[in-house]
Amino acid sequence: MKDTVTAPPAAPPAPPIADARRARVAVLVVFALAGVAFASWASRIADLKTTLGLTAGQLGLVLLAVSLGSVTGLPLAGRLSDRVGADRAVASGMLVSLLGLVGAGAAVTLDAHRLVLALFLYPVGLGIGFWDVAMNLEGAGVERRLGRSVMPHFHAAFSGGTVVAALVGAGMSWAQVPLLAHFLGAALLIAGAAVWSLPRFLPESAVPSSDEGGMPVRGRQRSAWLEPRTLLIGVVVLAAAATEGTANDWLAVALVDGYDQPEWVGVLGFAAFLTFMTLGRLAGTRALDAYGRLPVLRVSFAMAVLGALLVVLGGPWLAFVGAAVWGAGAALGFPVGMSASADDPERAAARMSVVATIGYVAFLAGPPLLGFLGDHVGVLRALLVVGALAVLALSVVTAVREPDDAP
Repeated sequence: MKDTVTAPPAAPPAPPIADARRARVAVLVVFALAGVAFASWASRIADLKTTLGLTAGQLGLVLLAVSLGSVTGLPLAGRLSDRVGADRAVASGMLVSLLGLVGAGAAVTLDAHRLVLALFLYPVGLGIGFWDVAMNLEGAGVERRLGRSVMPHFHAAFSGGTVVAALVGAGMSWAQVPLLAHFLGAALLIAGAAVWSLPRFLPESAVPSSDEGGMPVRGRQRSAWLEPRTLLIGVVVLAAAATEGTANDWLAVALVDGYDQPEWVGVLGFAAFLTFMTLGRLAGTRALDAYGRLPVLRVSFAMAVLGALLVVLGGPWLAFVGAAVWGAGAALGFPVGMSASADDPERAAARMSVVATIGYVAFLAGPPLLGFLGDHVGVLRALLVVGALAVLALSVVTAVREPDDAP
């Protein structure tokens, strides 16, 4: 009897282009929802500081809980996405973060101790870590299926969500709406939109295995943590995340404390930053196609420095102009770094996990360091640290060069 040879099972067919287009809309929505969740919290930081009577240093330690949660979630996010799929990983992150957000609102409304608040903020960051990596991996898969660059549009959707939520937050602050009511409403909105969007993700992941956060699969390629270019891209993303995150966490507080303005004015300054960051991401795609990554990022980081200087030294009115320039300058560093980490499709997931983890160190170290510095020199002048971060980014920005342009 002849031995029968069993053919290996055929690979599942690629989703049709209609599925990819539908998934693109869904990913845009999920990125926007992430922006809504973030800015709903960030827009009320000044109110939280006033309500609980925190110093800048105490507020920095409270914000550290969010950062610790995010950094904890990032190394686990790739593994979770591999096991349950990007849609369920995003859903898990949403559930954890929104429960923490509502709990944080209750803690502030009930005037709880800041340690209680920190306990609720930790799951906010943990869920965001899952959510962030999973939606970026799904976005990379959609981008690959479509055969064209769409990642900046996803990050623009995130920024757009932050703008809308920040403007709502300014109104909530002006009307003195309790944080619990504000956060509960935001959580219900996000959950409802997620029910529509998550089932529209790609039927099967188009992203290669993340090999559990960048660790190599036995017998295959080495760890992405050992690749010099990947690590340097991570440094660029770290500096970009810190440049953006400094404004997210401290701009509203700096305008309130430094220029003796009411909380709602600080929130409007934060909204100006977010608005121009969104516009920068929308317009930046064309600039990247025309001039390439290096020239665009060099101009962007220079604009971030100029904007921060106007905020710190320009007075209350020029500070709004500075917030806008700063926002435009902070627009492209993070999405371009993520795109650069995915230049090789076979290693995209592992490298993206490494780059995201390095970048989120900024969210871990930034809030407490700015808070402690603010206790000594004032929160407004502490924002000058943005200049040092931009210099760091400019010193290693060549790592994001397109592979075809590399020497």
